[in-house]
Amino acid sequence: MKPLTIALTKGRLEKKTVELFERAGMDCTDVKSPGRRLIVPLDGGKYQVVLAKAPDVITYVERGVVDIGVVGRDTILEQGQSFYEVLDLGFGACRFMLAVPNGVDFFNTYKRRRVATKYPNVAAQYFAERGMDVELIKIEGSVELSPLLGLADGIVDLVETGETLRANGLREIEEIAKISARVIVNTASMRTRKAEIKALLENIKL
Repeated sequence: MKPLTIALTKGRLEKKTVELFERAGMDCTDVKSPGRRLIVPLDGGKYQVVLAKAPDVITYVERGVVDIGVVGRDTILEQGQSFYEVLDLGFGACRFMLAVPNGVDFFNTYKRRRVATKYPNVAAQYFAERGMDVELIKIEGSVELSPLLGLADGIVDLVETGETLRANGLREIEEIAKISARVIVNTASMRTRKAEIKALLENIKL
C-alpha cells in the first residue's frame, strides 16, 4: 500500500506544520529542502507530502488524490466541506473581520452597501444571516484599497494584528469567524485507512 499522502499549504503554514512534524520526531529533511520537487517523502518515506496552494489542498483532499491536508480555516469556510475537519493545530491564528473607514456608520443606513472581499462566499453567508442586502465586490489584491478609492463602503478580510487596517484609516466593527490551521481528511481515506490516520493525528497533537 502506498504511504499516506499529506498536502501542505505552501508558505507559513507549511513551515509551522514541518516544525510540528519535527517535534513529533519525524524526519523532515526532504520536505525542508524539496528543490523543485512538489511531491517529497516524509519520515523516510513513511508518508508522502504534496506542496500546494491552499485552494488546491482542499481540491486534492475532496477528490481523494491525497488522504490528508493542512489548510487554514479561511479556505475551508470559503470553499466548502466535502471532507472531515479533524484537528485544530492552533497556529496561523487570525480572524475574519468586517472593517469600515473611520467615521462610517455601516449598519445604520438605508442605502445598499458595497463590500470588497477576497472571500465572497464567507461574506455572502455572513450578510445573509444578518438579513442585509449587500453588493459584494471580489478583489484579488489589497482589499484595504477599496474604501480608499471609493469602490466600497467596507471590507471583509482576514486580520491578524489590525495594523494594516489602522494604517489605511479602517476600523474593525465585527468579528465573523476565528481562523487557524486545520487538518482535513478525505472521507474515503477515513474509512479505509482510519488506523493509520488516527496514529498520525495522535503523534502530532499539540
